[in-house]
Amino acid sequence: MYLSLCVVSLGIGMMFWWRGAHLVLPFAWAELVAVGVAFLVYARHATDGERISLEGGQLVVELESAGKLERAEFSREWVRVEPTAGDRSLIALSARGRSVSVGRYVRPELRPALAREIRMALRAA
Repeated sequence: MYLSLCVVSLGIGMMFWWRGAHLVLPFAWAELVAVGVAFLVYARHATDGERISLEGGQLVVELESAGKLERAEFSREWVRVEPTAGDRSLIALSARGRSVSVGRYVRPELRPALAREIRMALRAA
């Protein structure tokens, strides 16, 4: 898609260059550079997310942001699940002095339901 945008923009810019409007082509290049940078910024955060899973006796939380993966493991019988500030705030998962906040990619009104689901999953096994 980006390549087709480049071809069209530069084609139009070259047409104006040949007709004597020499400033159109540099602005076309500037536009393509700006769009390219925007695509790179978007691509860097396109895979951001949180994964919460139960693996045996461990609650595993993986947070990915800008290609950086942070992993935290908690013993399921020691995990506390609570909002960090209020009902619609992020959910704090903590155990033995370590804490991780989850729920960044969940709408605030659905975070209490996520906290309940985590609590039920921890009690289930």
